[in-house]
Parts: sequence; structure tokens; C-alpha cells
Amino acid sequence: MKAIESHQVIKVPSDVQAFIKSGIVKIKGPRGELVRNFKHAHLDIQKMGKKKIIVRKWFGIRKELAVIRTVSSHIENMIKGVRFGYRYKMRSVYAHFPINLNIQDKSVVEIRNFLGEKFIRRVEMPEGVTAALSANQKDELIIEGNDLEKVSRAAARIQQSTSVKNKDIRKFLDGIYVSEKVFNTATNGEMKLAWQSRV
Repeated sequence: MKAIESHQVIKVPSDVQAFIKSGIVKIKGPRGELVRNFKHAHLDIQKMGKKKIIVRKWFGIRKELAVIRTVSSHIENMIKGVRFGYRYKMRSVYAHFPINLNIQDKSVVEIRNFLGEKFIRRVEMPEGVTAALSANQKDELIIEGNDLEKVSRAAARIQQSTSVKNKDIRKFLDGIYVSEKVFNTATNGEMKLAWQSRV
């Protein structure tokens, strides 16, 4: 059975501007701007006044209605990104051979001496994502950016680049793993990501 109309409303904070045209959503905030194309979702995305966005679907079946929440979550993540920015913390784990990390121009992560190998692994950061070594914690790598998907993709590429091949992964646990996911706020410093919270 098709629902005649289903929708979800997203609140836009006072320090954020939203622009919508033909399924393309542009969010502008204190940390910059993000643009995303939602034309493929076949939804009606409109602004309600200055501080609300409505995502609507007419005569949708169950799978089509699920897309409403998905697109709403993406827009909410964009709003949080331009307000706070996302930060992933990664820790290098090793039993014998210490993993050496080098950063080039905040955009390329070099991984050396993984399991004693001479081969140098290089992982490039996506556009808008920066990498840095922590000044307070040993063997900690910090990935930052406004776009949640790009930040998480960069962290995943680093973790996958140090996956152990042809060995028992229960015994060989060496690698670089995500230890914490946070975003920055001007007042409280770091705050843990609240995936289910509303803006």
C-alpha cells in the first residue's frame, strides 16, 4: 500500500545557511560549505522558511520511503560538518616492529616499517581532509574534515592499507585502527559523535 505523502523536517541552526535547487543541496556554515546532489533519490527537497528543510515523497512504497530518512541524515551530517567538523583518531598497534608514520603536506600519510617491511605505504587524503600526528599521544594519527563520508573513507583506506596478508589475524594484530570519533565545538572542545542526535 502506498502512502499518499511522507516527509521529514530538518532544522537549520542560526549560524548555517541552506540553498536548494533541483535536488542539489548546498550547506554553508562557519567552517565552510558542502554541496551534495540528491537528484538520484527522486525526492522533493524544499526549504520551509529560512530555518527548516523538508524532504518529501509522494505515493511512495516502503523502500522509497526509507530513502527520506537516509537523505535527511546526509543533510544533518552536512550541517554538523560545516558547524563543527569531524575528527577521527587512529592508533597504531604493533607487537615488535614499531610502525613509523610520516605526514606530507597534511595530505599524504606514509606508513613505514609495518611488520618490518621495507615497502612504504602511501595513502592520499581526499580533498578537504587533513591528516596530522597527535602532539599529546604517541602513535596517534588525527584525520579531520567537514565531510563525514570523506573523513571516514580516509580512515578506512589507512586501516585497509595495513591489513595483514597470509597470516593468522588472531595472532598478528599489527595495524592502524580507529580509536575514537569526535567533532569539535567552540565551547567544549571535543565531543563524541552522537549519531542519533538531532541538530
